[in-house]
Amino acid sequence: MKALRYGIESNVYRISLLILILGFARPAPAQIPDGFVDMGEFIADVRIEARYAGHGNFVGAPIDGYEAEKVLLTREAADALLAVQIELRQIGLGLKLFDGYRPQRAVDHFVRWARDPEDDAMKSVYYPHVDKSELFEQGYIAEQSGHSRGSAVDLTLVSLETGDELDMGTRWDFFDPRSAPANQEVSPQHQARRTLLQITMMKHGFEPLAEEWWHFKLRDEPYPDTYFDFVIE
Repeated sequence: MKALRYGIESNVYRISLLILILGFARPAPAQIPDGFVDMGEFIADVRIEARYAGHGNFVGAPIDGYEAEKVLLTREAADALLAVQIELRQIGLGLKLFDGYRPQRAVDHFVRWARDPEDDAMKSVYYPHVDKSELFEQGYIAEQSGHSRGSAVDLTLVSLETGDELDMGTRWDFFDPRSAPANQEVSPQHQARRTLLQITMMKHGFEPLAEEWWHFKLRDEPYPDTYFDFVIE
């Protein structure tokens, strides 16, 4: 009996030790660098659809550096975006975020993709009227992006009641002149929605981009000369 009890106690000890070791072996939660915040946690009712972490983008595959479906921004940009969300709530609208901080390695991924003429699987969806060889010349792809400084964001308007996106005239990341905020080919309703988004964002410190209705950069960004490359995880 003594030997049996010793054997049981020994096995319990081994199991407990194994559990303890495995517990310590689990990866620690991802740490967001100082000065950045996770927008899904920062604004309770914001919608997040981090498309570069999946296949729903112009490359058609997850992009380097996006290992989690998160949108990160500098704290300064996050505070300004919260003010936008608060104002939009008053008319039953809110924001959906597609992208914020973008690692430099993701930009490098875009550049490699753009230089591969054979990879055009998403052409009919994202750039049907532009030859892939012209993406650099027309400014749709560049070797550096303001997103990598952490204070630029791609977004759209949604109904707070249903969560549905408002039709803005084109999809996000659509490489086409019709994506310009001031384009007159889209309907008056689309123009009005783009104007509402632009006016509200500018009111709270963001600058629009002439070519893309969904892209905005914080006017007083905290890291104007730094291109970050930490992974989103």
